[in-house]
Amino acid sequence: MTSSAGSSCTSAPRQKQRRSCRLSCPTPGRDSRAPSALGDFQTLPLEIFQMVLNYLSVKDISMLSMVSKTISSRLIHYISTSSGTRRLLLQDFHNPELPGRKEGASILEHYRSLGLLLKRCTLLLPTRDRLKYVHKVLSGVSCFKLNGCASPLQCLGLQCYGVFLQILTAGWDKLECHRVFNFLWELSNLARKVQTVVSGKPGSARRLELRIRLFCRGVLLSPGSHRSDSAFWLTRILKPWPMVNQARLLYILFGPVSSLDGHVVWQKMIEGPTDETSLKGLADAIKLLYGTEAREWTADDVISLVDELSVLPQEWLMENNARLLLLSGNSICFTFLASKAVNGRAVELARLLVFMALVCEKDLYCMDWAVKMMQKVCKVFSSPWERNNFLQCLENTFAHMLMDMLQAVLAGERDEEDGSFLNLFHLVNAQANFHKEILYLAMGSSSST
Repeated sequence: MTSSAGSSCTSAPRQKQRRSCRLSCPTPGRDSRAPSALGDFQTLPLEIFQMVLNYLSVKDISMLSMVSKTISSRLIHYISTSSGTRRLLLQDFHNPELPGRKEGASILEHYRSLGLLLKRCTLLLPTRDRLKYVHKVLSGVSCFKLNGCASPLQCLGLQCYGVFLQILTAGWDKLECHRVFNFLWELSNLARKVQTVVSGKPGSARRLELRIRLFCRGVLLSPGSHRSDSAFWLTRILKPWPMVNQARLLYILFGPVSSLDGHVVWQKMIEGPTDETSLKGLADAIKLLYGTEAREWTADDVISLVDELSVLPQEWLMENNARLLLLSGNSICFTFLASKAVNGRAVELARLLVFMALVCEKDLYCMDWAVKMMQKVCKVFSSPWERNNFLQCLENTFAHMLMDMLQAVLAGERDEEDGSFLNLFHLVNAQANFHKEILYLAMGSSSST
């Protein structure tokens, strides 16, 4: 009895103990005190966790980084490891198709995804610390540096860096983006390099001009960026310099280049008439600075920039000036011409309009555009005398240019490369079509009255 009672007394507490033990025992992969921020990954050693990451795409890893701060910290550590670096920092920039990926997928898409991954992993860090970490991760990629690649024209490195940076900084406020610009500017020592190319003779540092062009256009002015972002970065590049240096730098970034070696062609605008392709980059940059996205630029700033641009390295042919204004759009074109009218430069204004008519004829634009632009400019003059003087200058310019071209045709022998006769042909047609549109307007207004 005693032993039986004793056994029953001792068995009851044991059953309670087992029951309470069963209730308090942690399930596999969970902390007994609180749910783990790692979830089911808590049971995996760090090495196994990193092996699992090797089977995930960069986009999947990016999504995983948003699960918890703890997982994000593990991913930051993984990115810095040798295996993570080999996996994520692809450097096949001279052969952009990645092995094992779907046809058409490029290394640019990879770095776009990597930018999103690092953006999410460093979300809670201050901007300065984020930049330091990103620099630490990317510092081993030589093609991301201004002088890092031996074949920069055949390399996608700077473009990959650009799309990475574009995704990383998307949504950041202007103050943070200022810090990004200053960080990159100091890191690449761009201030001293730009000073060298804008203060020396144009073309005296051709390789450095090319490197600056590729770095700024690939990294800061990444293709596909929003206009507001492009305006911000271009403003940061240009604004620290005097106007004459801004024009020089703008030409380095967007001027025509040689198809053979990629170097900037400084003599292109003064040796002969050029085509739209050579001027499109400059025209697009001017439109960007004149648009509403670039709030730090006034109309006077842009006009002064165009004026300085048109004398690099010497005064451009007037036809190239006219073609640039035509490509820059109606607003900047009218503002530029109106400034000439306001400042009493009627002769120069007349020459520009005649060459605009010539460009319209050559490039197959509607001639009524040139006539309507002339009408708008005429309204700027403050007195009828000034307007009539301008119109007289316009007709005199047509006459003088026709005589000069005719004299050039009659002066010597012509070969296949001589464009004198063709220029005369275009100018005669331009004058005829220009006056035809004026007659249409005059007869239309007289019939309506």
